[in-house]
Amino acid sequence: MSTERAEHGLRDAYTHGHHASVLRTHSWRTVENSAAYLVPYLHEGARILDVGSGPGTITIDLARRVRPGTVVGIDASADVVAAATGLAESEAVSNVEFAVGDAYALDFDDDSFDVVHAHQVLQHLARPVDALRELRRVTKPGGVVAARDVDYGGVIWNPASPGLARWLELYRAVHRWNGGEPDAGRHLKGWAREAGFVDVATTGDVWVFSTALEREWWGGAWAERATESQFAAHAIESGHSDIDELRGIADAWRAWAADDDGWLLMPHSEIIARA
Repeated sequence: MSTERAEHGLRDAYTHGHHASVLRTHSWRTVENSAAYLVPYLHEGARILDVGSGPGTITIDLARRVRPGTVVGIDASADVVAAATGLAESEAVSNVEFAVGDAYALDFDDDSFDVVHAHQVLQHLARPVDALRELRRVTKPGGVVAARDVDYGGVIWNPASPGLARWLELYRAVHRWNGGEPDAGRHLKGWAREAGFVDVATTGDVWVFSTALEREWWGGAWAERATESQFAAHAIESGHSDIDELRGIADAWRAWAADDDGWLLMPHSEIIARA
C-alpha cells in the first residue's frame, strides 16, 4: 500500500486538540530542545515558514535567530494563532507574524521561503505526502524543508506499568482512527522521497523525562489530557475506551510521576529535505 494512506472519506483530525494541558506542554518547546538539527540552516535575513506553529514558542525562537529576516507561523486554530501573536508582542519580537493556515493549501507563492519547518505536524495529517509537496512548492530553490516527528512505536519507560502500556496502545489506536500515523518518525524519509525530494538527510533525537520536576510536568499533563482533552473525547467517540478506563490511565500517569525511578524516553526522527 502506498505510504500516502488517506483515501476519500478518511478522517483527518488533530488527536490532541487545544486543551490547556496540551498547550502547556507545547509551550515548553524551543529551537534548542525541539529543532536543534535545524540550527545550521538558520542565517541572518532568512525567510522562514513554520507550519503548525501552535503556541509559537519555536516560531518566536526562530525569529530571534534570523533577524532581520522574517518568520511566519501558521496554525489551523484561530484561538491558538491569537495567543501566539500576543506572546510575540509581549516578548517584543517584531519580525514574526502568525496566521490561520492549511498545510495542504498554503496561502503563499511558489519559492517564497528559505526554510519551511514543521514540528510534530506530519504525524497528525492523513495526507502527509500531499502536505510535503505543498511545503516543497513554497520553498525557494536551494532552500530546505525541515520536519521532526515522534515515533510512538519506540516510546519506553520505567518502571513497568500496565496503565501506561494501555495508554500507549490506546493512543496509537485513536491517532490512527483520526487518520494520522503515530509512528511517523520512521516514515519521514520515505514520505519526503514520495513527495519528490531527491536529497533527504536524516537525523534522530530523543526527549527524556526523568527528574522529579520533569515527571511532574509531563505525567501531570498527560493525566489531565487522558480525561479532559480532545484525545479523551476521541477515545470514547471511537469506541476504543470509556471514561473509567481513561481515569485509570490518568492514575497510572500520576503514579509514574510520583515514582523516584520514573523515566520515559520519546524518540524522534528529523529530516532536512531539498528538492
